[in-house]
Formats: sequence, C-alpha cells, structure tokens
Amino acid sequence: MKDEIPTVAITKLTPKGKVLELAKTDCKKCTHCCHFGGGFLLDDDLEKVSKFLGISKEEFKNKYAQEFEKFNTTLLRLKPESSEKVHSSCVFLDKEEKCMLQDAKPLHCTISSCNKHGEMLEQWFTLNFFVNPDNPESIRQWASYLKTHDVIPGGNLEELVPDKNILKKILNYEIIK
Repeated sequence: MKDEIPTVAITKLTPKGKVLELAKTDCKKCTHCCHFGGGFLLDDDLEKVSKFLGISKEEFKNKYAQEFEKFNTTLLRLKPESSEKVHSSCVFLDKEEKCMLQDAKPLHCTISSCNKHGEMLEQWFTLNFFVNPDNPESIRQWASYLKTHDVIPGGNLEELVPDKNILKKILNYEIIK
C-alpha cells in the first residue's frame, strides 16, 4: 500500500523560492544523496557552475556532465566519480564529505535532501523538468510511475493532460508523438 503524502504546501506550481526554503528545513547536510551520483543540471546551473569553476560551459559539460533520460526527457547530470559502479558518489564530493560546489550548487542538488519534504521536492523537480505534458511518451512513463507512487497536487494525469479524450488516446498509444 502506498504511503500517504503529508499535507504541506508543495505542488507542481510551488514557486522555486518556496521550494528552496523547504529544502533547507531540517537538512543536516549529511551528503547521503551525494553518494548516489550527482544532481541534474538545468541551463541556469550550467552557467553558474562553469563560471564558479572558471571554465567554459562546453568544457564543464565534457569533463563533468553526462546525459540522463527520465520520463522521455534528457537532462545533463553531474558525473559520478566511477562509471564502473551502479551507484557512485558525485565527482564533486570531496574526501571530507563536503560538496566542492557548495557556493554554486545546482538546483536539483540544493533541493535533494532527506528531510520530511524530500520526496515531494523530488517530485516537484521531476514534474517541472522531466515530465513533459506535450510529449505522449513522457505522459505514458509518468502514468506507469503513478501506479506505485502518490503524487503531489498538479501531478495527476488529468491535471497534466486535462482533455480526457487526448489523455485516453495517449495512454492507448493512439497518439504516438
């Protein structure tokens, strides 16, 4: 049985500022999430991190990022320290368990936490940057996810694709692209 998500003001439409505020609540900076690979990178993050490191965006992408697909959307992700392990620490986690990008952390890294809002914040990120309501395959993959997960407000299929007829055609593979 799925766990019920506690009522808190996180929806797909929650502003980024509020999400950042909630992410900092109860965060112990334990770096637990950093041991399972690096965070996802948005365009703003590429600019901020490459500038922080004093290298071009292209150099940063080539040296420290890799493509990752989720819900039929591809984003860059910080590379793990080892490509030989399924789960490997982020390349920017130093020997003292500190983030070397602390002053220029990507949004995904900033909101990833073990706090009481962590799962909802992860869904907020996923709904806003991976699930694409205009991409039928993205919606079908999200529909599969929803079979085993509760969702924050704004993430139900009917909210993402309000036209019931179009949603039905997407889920029945009558609309492919």
